[in-house]
Amino acid sequence: MDQAAAPRDDMTSLRTKLFYGLGSVSFGVKDNGFQTILFLFYNQVMHVPGGVVGIALAVAVMVDAFIDPVVGYTSDNLRTRWGRRHPLMYAAALPVAISYLLLWNPPNWSQQGLFVYLVVVAILVRTLITFYEIPSSALAPELTQDYDQRTSFFGFRLFFAWYGGMTMYVLAFRVFLSPDAQHKVGQLNPAGYGHYGLTAAIVMASAILISALGTHRFIPRLRVPEQRKGKVKDYFRDLLRILNNKAFFSLMRAGILFYFATGLVFALNTYLQTYLWQLDNKQIAFIGLSTFIAVTLGFAIAIPVSRRFGKRDGGVIMFLIGLAISIVPLALRLLGLFYQNGSPALVPALFLFNALGSALTIGAGIPLVAMIADVVEDSEIRTGKRSEGVFFAGSSFMQKMASGLGLFGSGIIIWVSRFPANAVPGKVDPHIVYNFSLLYLIVVVGLYVLAAAMLRRFPITRESHNENLRKLAGEVPTLADEPVAPSV
Repeated sequence: MDQAAAPRDDMTSLRTKLFYGLGSVSFGVKDNGFQTILFLFYNQVMHVPGGVVGIALAVAVMVDAFIDPVVGYTSDNLRTRWGRRHPLMYAAALPVAISYLLLWNPPNWSQQGLFVYLVVVAILVRTLITFYEIPSSALAPELTQDYDQRTSFFGFRLFFAWYGGMTMYVLAFRVFLSPDAQHKVGQLNPAGYGHYGLTAAIVMASAILISALGTHRFIPRLRVPEQRKGKVKDYFRDLLRILNNKAFFSLMRAGILFYFATGLVFALNTYLQTYLWQLDNKQIAFIGLSTFIAVTLGFAIAIPVSRRFGKRDGGVIMFLIGLAISIVPLALRLLGLFYQNGSPALVPALFLFNALGSALTIGAGIPLVAMIADVVEDSEIRTGKRSEGVFFAGSSFMQKMASGLGLFGSGIIIWVSRFPANAVPGKVDPHIVYNFSLLYLIVVVGLYVLAAAMLRRFPITRESHNENLRKLAGEVPTLADEPVAPSV
């Protein structure tokens, strides 16, 4: 069959969604590695002070974040025989793998040297994955305009991102980070991190290439809006005009708080598991398996809940219930009411609460990400321009800036708690562990609740989205030719 003859309904088939979603394995592996074990590796294994690691990762994230709008704008305006998105996706695969491998194999330098190395290589990794992630994300609004199909597409995307990231996480603790004669605690064994990095690099490159090849045949059927031309100042004026969107701005505010808290959770959860719950590498890997159950349950409930309550309200409901379940073990431990370390019931209980809480919070993330796609048509009506790449770049910019704050905040929490470097589980002052855990709980819950409150202000519903589609189809007048008020 000729590429151009590919039927429209095949663009929303299960096969297409599987190929589309598979590529996010690369992003999931990178994100999981950065958020769960990279801080621990450079702090407790490479002996770089926690505050310094936090600063290094925050700097890397924030520098990378400013590249996102450029990548998004470039993706929207690229014109090749392979379309706007796919050339960037193909080009990212090998450089992403090489840079990620370097991240986990640092040289034997001083603390100052390792700080510079971490900043530079982390910027490389995050920037290069952007050249895949933003064009790939921008494909979904082109593949379908349907309100619920978009939720389904992003459901597959998050499903594979979580499965990819958690598979490498479990392999890290179950296979690579094993104790030996010199390292009784597996997650403090430096040799395992190099093996983890090599395996993860191969997985990331493979996922990107398979996904790009699997969606390649739809290139002739994707939209090709009019190319924008102009000077650099016109580019930034155009960018600000597009991003000056009420719906997108409400998502940005909520997202900054959400990803700030998420950065704290991922960076410090391994500390809680190692020093509060005093779990070994196999127990951490076992609890990590609960996330596979959570992702499957979250994927199963997200679309029905979104159809019943809408993306915004369904996402908020799932998220708040999931958050309440997730914090039960830590809250009860701080009150002295949870299972003690070493109890046979401790690990199964942590497994259960993580599975149930994460199922709802992961499920909530699916419609919330899909909401970005619905902003595309709202903006097109107001500006006359279609800018999928710019909006997903803006979302990525916000996520990275907030995650950078989360990593920086993690270092602050460790510093304020006076958490020692080279700490041995079971030998850290219990008051330090308690203060660290309490501060973590208060900050994370506060940020997440504020994020949910902000998200309630998102204005696009199923009805208003369908109205936007009717306007773009010419059934009712649009705002594209009306003057847009300048940003203040």
